[in-house]
Amino acid sequence: MSDNAATVTLPVNVEQIQQLLPHRYPFLLVDRVIEIVPDQSVVALKNVTINEPFFNGHFPGHPVMPGVLLVEAMAQAAGLLTQISNRIKGNTGNPLFYLVKVDNARFSAPVVPGDQLRLEVSVKRVMRGMGLFAARTLVDGKEVASCELMCAARSDK
Repeated sequence: MSDNAATVTLPVNVEQIQQLLPHRYPFLLVDRVIEIVPDQSVVALKNVTINEPFFNGHFPGHPVMPGVLLVEAMAQAAGLLTQISNRIKGNTGNPLFYLVKVDNARFSAPVVPGDQLRLEVSVKRVMRGMGLFAARTLVDGKEVASCELMCAARSDK
């Protein structure tokens, strides 16, 4: 992604993602953005490796990515959709959004080292500083997790 707000060059790499999201290791859970339709949808990737710190305790001898981190990865992808869309429209500030609600979370298969997560997020609606998103995660074309996310812009009151 260049400094020119009107253009976004795909893929958006991890260095560019760090300019858009406040998350850092070990909690940055998106490695790349490969598709975007501004204000509508995004597709991002997360490469899962045995080096992830959560695998030490979840579970020794049988590493499985925690479901809450799959939800967090989808929420970060939603944040990238919002931030990149704002940049395309010429808004260069990075307002902070908080995850305020998760509905209908489903986990249909374990995520293990070596998997590549395909995070697909689309906007359902935006209202009064809040966004409702439909999100799903796929591994090798098979859905492994899905949920609805609500995020709200930070209020400095």
